[in-house]
Formats: sequence, structure tokens, C-alpha cells
Amino acid sequence: MSAAYQALVLDLDGTLVTDEGRIHPRTLAALQALHARGVRVMIATGRSELGVVAVLEELAMDTPAVVFNGAGLYCPVERRLLEERLLSDRVVARCFEFAEKSGLMPLIQVAGAKYAPHPRDEHEALALRGLEGLRHVDFSALPREYVIRVTFFSRAQDGSAAVAAEVQRALAQPLFITHFPLNALATHRASQLAVVDVQPPSRGKGEALRVLAERYGIARERVVAVGDADNDLEMITAAGLGVAMQNSMPRVLAAAGRVIGPNNSDTIAELVAELF
Repeated sequence: MSAAYQALVLDLDGTLVTDEGRIHPRTLAALQALHARGVRVMIATGRSELGVVAVLEELAMDTPAVVFNGAGLYCPVERRLLEERLLSDRVVARCFEFAEKSGLMPLIQVAGAKYAPHPRDEHEALALRGLEGLRHVDFSALPREYVIRVTFFSRAQDGSAAVAAEVQRALAQPLFITHFPLNALATHRASQLAVVDVQPPSRGKGEALRVLAERYGIARERVVAVGDADNDLEMITAAGLGVAMQNSMPRVLAAAGRVIGPNNSDTIAELVAELF
């Protein structure tokens, strides 16, 4: 292939999908045409593998997706995780201790399922609404083995960064911790909760660049990465060209090589037409 860029890595929420959770028709057609020409189109998301299945089916491509913010690699053809990083037993035990001490609601995520205690109020119930594969169990019945991610929900007034720092102090282990206000997601605009995700050590969504190099021989200089949130920074800064959506968080706008339009438009199709 003679094109300068050979792969396109896309975040989902706030990037590829609109606020209604759809892919713009023109963008979908552009990505499918790009894939047919041999360009690797890869999804890199904080969602679980369950949360990405519908989008991958719509895209109808065979490139694996980076899920769990880099802790997993999901194959849409084999419909399974090809890679799976797990939290250590020590970290999981400390997560449970922290949940009991702090009173924060935990969400335990394993391959194929999510587990949470029964919501204690409307805020927690709304935060969990729509999660694929969610099962409500008593706190004592939450799984403690083969855990990929533990998520904490908080009503802290100081924001998600303060909660993340508190979690990091309590766990005191090398981890990949991400955080965001839940109202950053279009489906939770009215939420007052902050979210902290605890994942095993990794390069975050930067793992997409490793997978492209190992599986397809594509150097990072030939990769375009597009995102909107702080958990996209690892791939945006590692790619040959990092692109921010117009609706991106401030750190992403500052780190990106260029800025395109908002996620509710066909701006990604325009980017594909220009670069590929």
C-alpha cells in the first residue's frame, strides 16, 4: 500500500458514535470502503467486550477491538477475548476493602459478565442502567476471581480526579486507573456521579498500536488515532497522527495534532477522505 497511513484507530463514545449511539451513515460507508481497501480500522474503547459487540457487527470488519481501556482484545470473528489482563488477588481484595470502608458502589467486571450490588438509590440505579451482561447480587456474592476491572461510583464533590487519587492511595499497587464524570456520556447527562475504573497495568488504549505492529506489521507512524476523552491520550500521543474531536476534553485538544468536527456529524468520513 502506498498511502502514508495504514490504520485508523477509533474511540467509540464521543467519537465514532453519536450521542444517540449510532454511527453516521456516511462515516459507516467510508470505514467499510477503507477496510475493503486493506486499511486496518480498529476500535479502542473503555467499554467491555459486551458493550462493543453491536458496533462491531454494524461495522462488519475482522480487526480485533481493544476493550477495557487496553486490558482486553476482542475478536469479532471468533467472538471471544484474544487477550485478557486480570487484576491480582491482592488488588481485588483491596478493592473490596476500599468499597466497604468508603461506601462506594463497586461494579465487578469479568469476561462475559458484570456484577454489582443492588442499587441503594435512584442515582446508582441510573448509573447502572443499560450495562450489558449486568447481574445484581449481594455484596458477599460479588466475584473475586478472574476480575478484569473494578469500577467505583462516587458522589464526591471534588470531581473524579480526587476519587481516583483516593482509590490509588488505598490500593497502593501499579495499576492503570482511569476516571471521568459520568455525565460526560451522552446517556447520563443528568448524573452527579464520578466514575473510577481500576484495570491491570497496561499502555491503555496505546495497546492498539502494539497490536497493529505485532499482528499486521503496521508501525505507529502509519497509524491515525481519533478520540475525545482523557483515556484516549495514550493512543493519541503514540500514533503517527493523533486527532481530537471538537467535543474533546481539554487535555485531548491540547495533545492532538489536529482537531476535527463533533461526534454527531460525518467528520470522520471527511477525515478518511482526506487522509486515505
